[in-house]
Amino acid sequence: MYEVEVKVPADHGDVRDALESVGAEEGETVEQVDTYYDAPHRDFAETDEALRVRRVIDGDGERARITYKGPKVDSESKAREEIETGVADGEDAGAIFEGVGFTPAATVEKTRTYFTYDGYTVVLDDVAGLGQFVEVERESEDVASAREGAFDVLRRLGLDPTEQIRTSYLGLLLD
Repeated sequence: MYEVEVKVPADHGDVRDALESVGAEEGETVEQVDTYYDAPHRDFAETDEALRVRRVIDGDGERARITYKGPKVDSESKAREEIETGVADGEDAGAIFEGVGFTPAATVEKTRTYFTYDGYTVVLDDVAGLGQFVEVERESEDVASAREGAFDVLRRLGLDPTEQIRTSYLGLLLD
C-alpha cells in the first residue's frame, strides 16, 4: 500500500469555501510537531527516505507516532511506502533513536485541519516558516489512479495540480 499525496500552496480561505461548496466533511484540527532523524548508516536525503517522531496535540491531549517513509515511487506525485505505528511517549521514542545513533535533523511544526471528500483526505496545513498548503491524499496500491483522482479533487477545489510541490515540508525548511 502506498500513500499517494499531492501538495500545492494555497490560501485556506478560498479552499475552505470550495470545500464547503462541494460538500466535504470537516474533521479535526490538530497541532503537529514532527522531529525528523538522520540515520548513522545512510544518508536519508540521498535515499529519499524519512524517519520521524510525530507528536499530535489536540483537545484530548498529546499522542505520538513513529513513521518511516520510503523513497518516492512516482515521478508525478509524492507516492511512497509509509509504515507508521503509535508509541506511548514521543520524547522517549526520540531518546531511543538518539541512543542508537540517530540524530535529530529538523523539526516541522504545523496546524492541520482534515476534511474528507470523494474518498480522499484533504488537509489544510499551516506550516511554521513556510505558509499555507493543501494536501490531497489517500492510500492505494494503484498509484496512477489515486494520483489522477487527487488531481481531479484539486481541480474541483479551484486549485491547479501543475503547481504541485513534491518536496516535503522538511526539505522546504532545510532549503
